Amino acid sequence: MTPADVSRDVEELFLRAEQSGLKLAIIGRTVALVLLGIWLVGSRADDPVRVYNYLTALSVFAALGLIHYSLIATRFDRPWIKYIFVTLDIAIVSALVATQPLYASATDLPSVFVFRVPIFPFYFIIVGIAAFSFSPGLVLWTGFAGALGWMGAFLHRASGVEGLINWTAIPPNPTAEEVMAVVLDPNFGGLSGRIQEIVSLAVVAFLIAVVMWRARTTLKRQLEAERDRATLSGIFGRFVPQAIVNAMVAGRGTLAPIEREATVLFVDIAGFTDMSERAGAVRTVEILNAYFDEATRIIGAHNGIVTQFQGDAVLATFNVPIEDVEHARNAFDAAQAILACVSEREFAGERIRVRIGVNTGPLVAGNVGGGGRQSYTVHGDTVNLAARLEALCKEHGTSLLLSATTAKALPHVKLIAAADIAVRGLSKPVTLYSLPVGDK
Repeated sequence: MTPADVSRDVEELFLRAEQSGLKLAIIGRTVALVLLGIWLVGSRADDPVRVYNYLTALSVFAALGLIHYSLIATRFDRPWIKYIFVTLDIAIVSALVATQPLYASATDLPSVFVFRVPIFPFYFIIVGIAAFSFSPGLVLWTGFAGALGWMGAFLHRASGVEGLINWTAIPPNPTAEEVMAVVLDPNFGGLSGRIQEIVSLAVVAFLIAVVMWRARTTLKRQLEAERDRATLSGIFGRFVPQAIVNAMVAGRGTLAPIEREATVLFVDIAGFTDMSERAGAVRTVEILNAYFDEATRIIGAHNGIVTQFQGDAVLATFNVPIEDVEHARNAFDAAQAILACVSEREFAGERIRVRIGVNTGPLVAGNVGGGGRQSYTVHGDTVNLAARLEALCKEHGTSLLLSATTAKALPHVKLIAAADIAVRGLSKPVTLYSLPVGDK
């Protein structure tokens, strides 16, 4: 997968996040409008005209939200639509502030008196709703549009007022009476206060947008890293065990050597040379692939790892690199499952027989190689003995041979002694075990 494909997938993920966030914001917005409407109706029931006006305004906001909700993620949705609806919200609020009297019965109040009412926090609410979109651009636009709308409403109100008073009218070191004289003046509430408000709105919107941008950038990097990891795992997982791939990715391409007791399973196809000559090269590969798929699945299901494919042979390990206290038992169960599988089915239309050797003992596992190429493998007499046991199966007329160390770890399994063999480094012969005659 190319970087362009990854970026496109990430952008699509962000788009879905924006859409779901906007839907959630609209739902919350609608619920808030309903609750606000209930409170306004209950607290102003003695003024039917005001109640009607409030409900009309709230209904318009709710209708706009529902229209926007119905367009999100449809074929009619466009990137600029969310900007339109946010702008409409701000425009309606600003138009009401600019034109509607604070009280219909008190039309002689100075027009700027409305700015003493806590209306400005509603603009922060709109910015908060925009934040649900996870879109830094929308949040910035909302703050910018809100600042313009609030200042536009003020300039419209102040256009017919002379003698507006600001905080600057308070003298240095004022008395309480001097402060109250300014603040309680009907014309108090000039431009400086509005500038502070729109600056605070713009700063908050900018900070939220920066946080969103950083979050999106961090998430994008994480997603790209995960995608690279998944791609690497998918590519190399076809050639080496998935557990090895995961460990190598976690170790940044290296695996520390491991020395521990483990169980090795070595399985080979009986009469492979004759079969391959009869089947031909192409069909032989098909047979091997079908058989290897099943053998790998069975070994993996028993916590084993296919370490190598050697021609028609499979070398699997249990307890490296993944620790497994039941490694001997799991290896034995995997061997029985493989024997049952080959006896019950065909592989690419061919019946096969296999011979298996299982041995438990100390070994070393890790990366080996040169010239810039490495592979994960296991070394030691334990591995060699497992391969030797598989070869001895033909001599002793059995499909499965286990070493004494493996048999010792299977106290509840019915096994029979098949032979004694000399093992390099040991002074006494080693007893080999097999399944009873009826179970072979």
